Amino acid sequence: MMGFQALSFRKLCLISFAAFFLAPTTMNVAESLSSCSSNSTGPVIPTTPLVSFLERVQETALSTFGPSQFDPKLYVDLSLKFELSKTQEAFDKLPKSGNGSVSVKELNGFVEEYFTGAGDDMVHAEPVDFVPAPEGFLPKVKSKEVRAWALEVHALWKNLSRKVSDEVVKRPEFHTLLPLPKPVIIPGSRFREVYYWDSYWVIRGLLASNMYETAKGIVTNLIHLLENYGHVLNGARAYYTNRSQPPLLSSMVYEIYNRTGDMQLVKKSLPALLKEYQFWSSGIHKVTIHDVRSCSHTLNRYYAKWNKPRPESSTIDKESASNISSISAKQHFYREVASAAESGWDFSTRWMRNPLDFTTMATTSVLPVDLNAYILKMELDIAHLAKVAGDYSTAESFLNASRARRKAIKSVFWNAKMGQWLDYWFNDSTCEEPQTWEVCNQNQNVFASNFVPLWVESFYSDEDPSLVEKVLRGFQSSGLLGAFGIATSLKNSGQQWDFPNGWAPLQHMIVEGLARSGSKEARSLAEDIAVRWIRTNYAAYKKTGTMHEKHDVTKCGEFGGGGEYVPQTGFGWSNGVVLAFLEEFGWPQDRTIHC
Repeated sequence: MMGFQALSFRKLCLISFAAFFLAPTTMNVAESLSSCSSNSTGPVIPTTPLVSFLERVQETALSTFGPSQFDPKLYVDLSLKFELSKTQEAFDKLPKSGNGSVSVKELNGFVEEYFTGAGDDMVHAEPVDFVPAPEGFLPKVKSKEVRAWALEVHALWKNLSRKVSDEVVKRPEFHTLLPLPKPVIIPGSRFREVYYWDSYWVIRGLLASNMYETAKGIVTNLIHLLENYGHVLNGARAYYTNRSQPPLLSSMVYEIYNRTGDMQLVKKSLPALLKEYQFWSSGIHKVTIHDVRSCSHTLNRYYAKWNKPRPESSTIDKESASNISSISAKQHFYREVASAAESGWDFSTRWMRNPLDFTTMATTSVLPVDLNAYILKMELDIAHLAKVAGDYSTAESFLNASRARRKAIKSVFWNAKMGQWLDYWFNDSTCEEPQTWEVCNQNQNVFASNFVPLWVESFYSDEDPSLVEKVLRGFQSSGLLGAFGIATSLKNSGQQWDFPNGWAPLQHMIVEGLARSGSKEARSLAEDIAVRWIRTNYAAYKKTGTMHEKHDVTKCGEFGGGGEYVPQTGFGWSNGVVLAFLEEFGWPQDRTIHC
């Protein structure tokens, strides 16, 4: 019997889109490969011998220590003390039991003798532009209690500041950490290296803290990765070279330039931004689609150059794929998982054909609303930066590209009935041939990403003056707004990018879009959301002494959960968004900070 998922999307127009996602399948979706989505023969960027070896250590550690509190990333972040060949030889000689496991004592002794600790490849770096109380810091914050807390959050930049150790530069083959020219701000906890899209909200916080040189250093590091690998990596580790993350480098440059007027930064960044634009706008990331008027549009998707378990989560991915029988189907699944990691939303029912079955991950079959909004913003940013640099030809070219993309976003993603932009799922046909738009292929499930286009000025300055009103009503009726922030979705799946979790980046983009839309009602709602988010961050901080990666938007001061690792603290983008919100809206003396 043919599996449900093997039916073409054209036939699926006869039934509801929701049924497509909820109906049971008669065989695993990974067993039935859509020719438009990823496949086992797609491009793969090979990993390093060290990463491959550390995956073996990781697997042995899981067998030895068991799954409780086990973090697979810890083992691929270890650094060698000796040559890889010597370390491998010692590892292979470890006495093993009948099932291949190594005793706790033997494995602990081996790790201690042959490796330095995870995170030792980064050393503390005092930020050159940090002062405990910056001049003119958050002038709209009138409450003494909130100002005192904001200064504590500001001080966390010192705690999170690192630089690559000299040992990494001397012997890069001993480390999975990649050398970088400037100090970095790490997210915190297990995320002990720089990450791409986190850096945008870190920079927004640094700008509120008047730490301009640290912000510029982050951009310099990301450009360094771009120049060396052809794209900005997910993070600065050897195992991240096969994928990127949401492309926000141009937004970082734009914000720093707007604050500092640094023309040298603009001129240094423009060639790199053009290179990144080429990465996202060609090849496997590009899809052509015809709308109902037969107009042709080019849009983009996530697509990792990898078809194996992610090294930082290798044991988890292997377990997830354990019921997939064929090698090619496993490779397909692994690429879909890595592509979801490229999206930053790892993981969410947003990428699953069946939200009850993780193996139905199909990220490469989705045209994501937010990715195309980011690329639209990249086009507008490059046009602006090229103009101020005097490159009028490039400015005009990217302005034209932005007009075409805005038209495409409106034609393919906009849903007037819902007042939202909806992700679009491909037809079951080859990506080499243009897709034909059909309304039933819009994913009508509600996600916070459905409102990200409002963050891009092009939409709140649209020629349709009623657009902001339509989106505002769509958001108000979406069900996403909780007591303490915006939920990521409406589905409580146990995945971390779903309900009830709220994430700082999504709060910020939606709030900033509403606040800058020109609508007084929208700005009032934006401030209300910001107040809710600030209060829950404050409550969690006072309760635990730390800032958190994500929050449960239904409970005050409750940090989020779910996903494949324990909740993390630190935390770079959470700090940045709190400071950005306080800079934008302030905090009156008579407003309580308590929930």
